Amino acid sequence: MTADVAVLGAGMHPWGKWSRSFIEYGTAAARAALADAGIDWRDIGSIVGADTVRGGYPGYVAGATFAKALGWQGARVASVYAACASGAQAISTARAQILSGLADVVLVVGADAAPKGFFRPAGGDRPDDPDWLRFRVLGATNPAYFGLYARRRMAVHGDTPEDFAQVKVKNSTAGALNPLARYRKRVTAEEVAASAVVADPLRLLDICATSDGGAALVLSTMEFARRHGAPDPVRIRAVSTVTPRFPNTVLDLPDIATDSAAAVDPPAEPFRVSIARAAYEEAGIGPEDLSLAEVYDLSTALELQWYEDLGLCGEGEAAKLLREGATGPGGRIPVNPSGGLASFGEAVPAQAIAQVCELTWQLRGAAGERQVADARVGVTANQGLFGHGSSVIAVR
Repeated sequence: MTADVAVLGAGMHPWGKWSRSFIEYGTAAARAALADAGIDWRDIGSIVGADTVRGGYPGYVAGATFAKALGWQGARVASVYAACASGAQAISTARAQILSGLADVVLVVGADAAPKGFFRPAGGDRPDDPDWLRFRVLGATNPAYFGLYARRRMAVHGDTPEDFAQVKVKNSTAGALNPLARYRKRVTAEEVAASAVVADPLRLLDICATSDGGAALVLSTMEFARRHGAPDPVRIRAVSTVTPRFPNTVLDLPDIATDSAAAVDPPAEPFRVSIARAAYEEAGIGPEDLSLAEVYDLSTALELQWYEDLGLCGEGEAAKLLREGATGPGGRIPVNPSGGLASFGEAVPAQAIAQVCELTWQLRGAAGERQVADARVGVTANQGLFGHGSSVIAVR
């Protein structure tokens, strides 16, 4: 176990399609987090930016870009990129600076201005880039990737398209209560079934959109928090950023070339299970201690997979957990009370930070109509391509 760091402030720019610069979204989120913390920007000792590859050079050095937008004041700066796990890596970097004594208070910011439609690889020919290869050689767009996961769950565990639809129904119900969400309309199972097929068996309403948005956190030492008048803040207790272990026997795009299971026994646990286990071990808790979870629902089927990977139920039992209402509002372990990516869409560098914003508001008891009763412990789960684990545990 490591020492806790305090979450003094959380802020977001609403998700949507605004046709403006990611800098505007991130700066607005940063100012909201600073105001929430009651901290002046000039008192920040370090700023960590989660990079966006769509922002040109400013996006590749997001930390300095946001520092400039807020006004140069001499703070340390770092920028990180880990695809969809960029926000968690930024949180991890900030926490390491705090625990090492490099800074007492750190601002973490991530923002994106996503393209219309689905994501595609960066331009140019790069035959040594597996992400480029999956598009060019396999034609495996992100929705195709999500569809393969869904088909696997149907074949291995007996999940049905009706189960997948109920994930969307649940998350749209939560998102309708979240003023920061892009989609604030309740969706019925019939509407999911009537939407266009994108990657069989997934339909349009089974798959998250691409969005613009921003999120930010102000983190500090516990001593700084107490001096600042916050004796009992929400605390980050663990951050998991682990990588896979050999052999990784379930093929996971963009790793498309070989299947180690042909010659080597499967590992003791799959990669995504190891992400959560590392977080639980660091925090000194287990899934039975959780009050809520914010997970990476790129598709409805992928949310079900996270139930099992987080240990909320046994293997193959996710659909049953959903049908029982355990993961819905008022359930035993609400999942995505924010509305999830189903309600927000993907703003890649911001999304893992936004998950921790939601945990912060829930653990403070400040989530309004979507509040989880008596929330004390929350976990996030996210994953970046090329083996970036991402899980954060926050407590109150």
